[in-house]
Parts: sequence; structure tokens; C-alpha cells
Amino acid sequence: MTTYSTKWFIPLLMMLVGKLSSAQDNLTAYWQPEVAVNYPINGFYSHNFSIANRNYAFSDDSFRLKTRQIDVAHFSTWKTADNQSLALGFQYRFRNNFEDRENELRFTQQYNFTKSPNVIRFGHRLRSEQRITNSLTIFRFRYRFAMDFPLVGEKLDVGEPYFVSSVENLWSVARTTQPQFDVRLTSHLGWKLDENLKLQLGLEYRMEDYTAIVPENVLFLYTSAQLSL
Repeated sequence: MTTYSTKWFIPLLMMLVGKLSSAQDNLTAYWQPEVAVNYPINGFYSHNFSIANRNYAFSDDSFRLKTRQIDVAHFSTWKTADNQSLALGFQYRFRNNFEDRENELRFTQQYNFTKSPNVIRFGHRLRSEQRITNSLTIFRFRYRFAMDFPLVGEKLDVGEPYFVSSVENLWSVARTTQPQFDVRLTSHLGWKLDENLKLQLGLEYRMEDYTAIVPENVLFLYTSAQLSL
């Protein structure tokens, strides 16, 4: 790992670990494996398909492994410049099969901007979402700041690891509920196994509805495979 990369890696990792260690009350933990496939049509237009399985790992003060939901998603992305893109997506969440909760249809509109002044790439992402169930429609607005960089040298080569970290703020509004504010801190370690396959292992801490008297602490363990065709 380069000295410049270490300067970013250690503080970000310490910040996430500190948040996780303090999230002892009202804690729910999940394990979420995911498989994603990227399919470019040309140099400006591409598709992304993914399927994710969210499982309870810790809830109600006890450890257990139980499926909560399955998400199937698709994104279409248009590259408007070398470092900018627009995307439209939809997702269907199968939850009623596993719990007494409604399934959800979600539409997403996205703008993404990246900048790479050096080894580290910085990213800004704006999203608006419409989360639709039979009983309620929630409008959500999201901003994410992210960075990623190789952990060996200045360029990511096959067989080498990389690091991704982000902080995201979310604002959710609906007609019959109070607005909700969430924050998410995420860190991933990834490996580029070959030119078309990456594996990632990550942790995410969510403080949901953090303006409430008792905000909810949520911890995610992510495992993912990303295949480019």
C-alpha cells in the first residue's frame, strides 16, 4: 500500500470501526450476498443487472440466520462525459415471501460525477427514488460521497486489491409519515481477479431515522461478485 493511500485508509477504517463499536443499542445486523453483471452496449450506454439476498444475522438481541428479502434490480446508464453519467433503474423487492410485509417496486433516477486528480478517485452521486407498495409511496433523496484507490501501486492490475469507502445521507418523505433522515458509512475491500471479475467484502453502518429519540442502528456485511461481459 502506498504512503498516500495509507493516509486515507487508516482514518476511514478507524471511523467506521468506532461507529460500529458504539452501535450497541437497538442493533440489527444483516448479511447480504450479491451478484451483479455489467453489460456494455457501446462506449456510452450500458446495463447492470443484480440480485441480492438480505438475511438477518443479529436481531432482537440474538444471533440468527433468516432470509428477510430478495432484491432484483436493473440499471441503464448513459455516459454523458468522461467522468459523468445519468442512469435510470428499477428494483423489485420480494419480502412477502419471507415476512408479513409488503413487496416493493422502486424506481431510481441518478446522476454520477467522478474526479481523479491522483491515485484516489472521488465520486459524487445524486439519487431520487420512488418506493412503491400497496399502502404507501415513499419519495427518497440521496447524496453519496465516495472514494476508491488501489492498495498496491498507482494503478489497479489483475490480482491486486483495492479499497472503496463512502458516506451517504438520505431523506425520505411520504404523505402519511414524518420525514426520516438516515446516514450510511461504508467500507469495502475488493480484489480484481481478472479483467472481467471483481470480488468485494465490506461493512456498512446505518443510523436510520437519526433525528428520532431512539435511532435505529443497522450493520451490514456485504459479499459481492461483479462480472463484466
